[in-house]
Amino acid sequence: MTPGGKRVVLVAAVAENGVIGNGTEIPWRVPGEQQHFKALTLGHVLLMGRTTYDSIGRPLPGRTTVVLTRDRAWSADGVLVAHTVDEALALADGLDGDVMVAGGAQVYAALLPVADEQVVSEVPLRAEGDVRYPDVDETVWEVASRDLRDGYTVVTWRRR
Repeated sequence: MTPGGKRVVLVAAVAENGVIGNGTEIPWRVPGEQQHFKALTLGHVLLMGRTTYDSIGRPLPGRTTVVLTRDRAWSADGVLVAHTVDEALALADGLDGDVMVAGGAQVYAALLPVADEQVVSEVPLRAEGDVRYPDVDETVWEVASRDLRDGYTVVTWRRR
């Protein structure tokens, strides 16, 4: 949770081997998965790292985008910028909706200790890539739901 009590939810699509990306590219296209991401994140704060933002290239409609970056000179039209996790969470507290974390790997790892939930689209393939999702520690997290979709499975993890 944020200091103000908003939920922090990590949202990711992850291959069987833990890969979430290859450089700045997602190494697959699964019909329906991007629509699931949109439905889950609309109306919320979308928190992502600068590299993830740059790969998208624009703020996504219907969400307030907060970009986490160490580069104090970086800015982009239509987004809020934070330089630390604490700053990002404080910014989110003043905005509508929960905090939906959209990557990349360093941002997932940095927010994992304060996350309340993880919504992971499990993609049934072993993808080539150099960007990985953090391991889920099942002593800390438990499966709250598992939803089979056409081509992937959405697993919701909740903190124990």
